[in-house]
Amino acid sequence: MNPQSTNLRVRLPVFVFVAEVVFVGLYAAFVTYDEHADASFQNNNTDPMDNAMYRDYPFFTDVQVMIFLGFGCLLAFFRIYGFGGMVFNFLTATFAIQWAILVQGYFQFYHEGKIHLGVINLINAEFACAVVLISFGAVLGKTSPLQLLVMALLEVPVFAITEWVVLKYLRINDAGGSILIHLFACYFGLGVTFILYRPGLKEGHPKEKTSYVSDLLSVMGTLFLWVFWPSFNSALTLKGDDQHRAILHTFIGLSASTLTAVALSFMLNKKGKLTMADVQNVTLAGGVTVGASVDMMISPAAAYALGIMGCTACMLGYKYLTPFLARHCRIQDQCGIHNLHGLTGLISCTAGICAILMAKEEVYGPSFYEIFTHRAPMEGDPKLLELQALIPGLKPGLGRTAQEQALFQVAAVFSTIGLSALGGVITGFVLNLPFLASPPDEFCFDDELFFDIPEDYDSPFSCKDNLTKEDCAA
Repeated sequence: MNPQSTNLRVRLPVFVFVAEVVFVGLYAAFVTYDEHADASFQNNNTDPMDNAMYRDYPFFTDVQVMIFLGFGCLLAFFRIYGFGGMVFNFLTATFAIQWAILVQGYFQFYHEGKIHLGVINLINAEFACAVVLISFGAVLGKTSPLQLLVMALLEVPVFAITEWVVLKYLRINDAGGSILIHLFACYFGLGVTFILYRPGLKEGHPKEKTSYVSDLLSVMGTLFLWVFWPSFNSALTLKGDDQHRAILHTFIGLSASTLTAVALSFMLNKKGKLTMADVQNVTLAGGVTVGASVDMMISPAAAYALGIMGCTACMLGYKYLTPFLARHCRIQDQCGIHNLHGLTGLISCTAGICAILMAKEEVYGPSFYEIFTHRAPMEGDPKLLELQALIPGLKPGLGRTAQEQALFQVAAVFSTIGLSALGGVITGFVLNLPFLASPPDEFCFDDELFFDIPEDYDSPFSCKDNLTKEDCAA
C-alpha cells in the first residue's frame, strides 16, 4: 500500500477549511434570526414563556443525545474501530447539521431573502443529520473520514429536495419519518455500498469482530436511542393530543420489540444463547415501525402489534437477508440498515396507509382535519366554515378522500426509494474517486490507518491470540 494514498494531512484540512469559509459566507449572507430569537420582535407585552424555545428545546436536546451519544456509541461495536465509529460519527454529524441548516433552510424557512433561524431549524437539521448517519452505517469501517464528509455534502441536498418535493406536491402524513427519514436513508446507503462493493471482503474480514467492551459500549448507544426515541418520533407532531399519542405509541412499540427481540434471539441461536448484536439493533425496530402512524388513533394494541411485527422482520432480515444481499446482490450492508430501517420502514408505511383508510371523523372528532390536513375541505366549501367555527385557525385542505390520500402515500414511498437509491449510486461513484483516500481492504475496520492510536489498542487480539486467560485478567 502506498502510504500517501490514504494520508489526509492535506486533503481533509483543505476540504474542511474551504467548507467552513463557504459556510461562513452563506450564513453571513442568508441566515438571520426568526421572530422568537430576534430581539427587535420583543416588546413590553411579550411573555417570555411563549417563546418557541421553551416548546422546542427539550425535543432538540433529546435528539442531540440520540445523534451524538446514541449513534456514536452504537457504531463503536467493532473491536479495533471504536475511535472510527465514534469520532467519524461526531465529525460527520456536526458537518451535516451545519450544511442542513442552509440547505433545508432554503426550502423550508426562506422568506424575504433570508433563512430565518430558530430551534425548530436545528431539529429539522438534526433529522437530516440522522439520515446521513443511518446511511453511514452501511459503509462503516470501509470509508475514510473525507469520503464521509463528501457523502454528507451530497446526501443532505438530495434529502432536502426529496423532502420538499414529497411534502409540497404529494402532501403526505409521515410524522415519525418512516418514509422521508428511514426509507430514504436506507436506500441511499444501500446505493452507496453497492457502488463501493469490495470483492475482497466477500468472505468477511478478520478485523470485522467485536469484543466484550465494544459490545457494552454499543449497547449503551442502543439505550440512549431507545430512551429518547419517543422524542424523535413526536418532535414535529402537532402539540397536544397528537404529540401525546406519538410518545405513547413509540414507547409501546419499543417495549414490544425489546421483549420480542430477546425471545427470538434465544430461539434462533443454535446454542440457545442471547446474541448481543440482536440487543444492539433489533430492540429498536418498534420505534421505526410505529413511525408513519405514530400520531394517529391506531390504538395501543396496534402499536404493540407493530412493535412485534417490526422486530420479527428485522431479526429475520439480519439472519437471512443481509447475508443473501452480500453474496448475490453486491450489497455489503455493514450495520444491516436494510433490516432496522428498510424492512421496518416498509411495514410502518403499510400500517400508516391502513390507518389512513380506516380513519373516521367520528373517531377523531373535529381534530380529524388537523391530523389529516389534506383531507380538509377546500376553500369555498361550506363545510370548511362549519369546521372553522369548531377549530379556529383550521386551514383549507385539498378535499382528498381516504383512498386518494392512501395513493399519495404509496407514491411517496416509491418516489422516495427511487430518488434515494439514485442519489446513493451517484454518490458512490463520487466516493470512488482516488483522492478521497478510500482505505485498502487490509485496513478496513481498523483505527490504525487514520488515528494516532495508543499502544494497547489491539490488546483484545493480543489477549486472545498470544496470552493465557490469567495473563489477560492480570
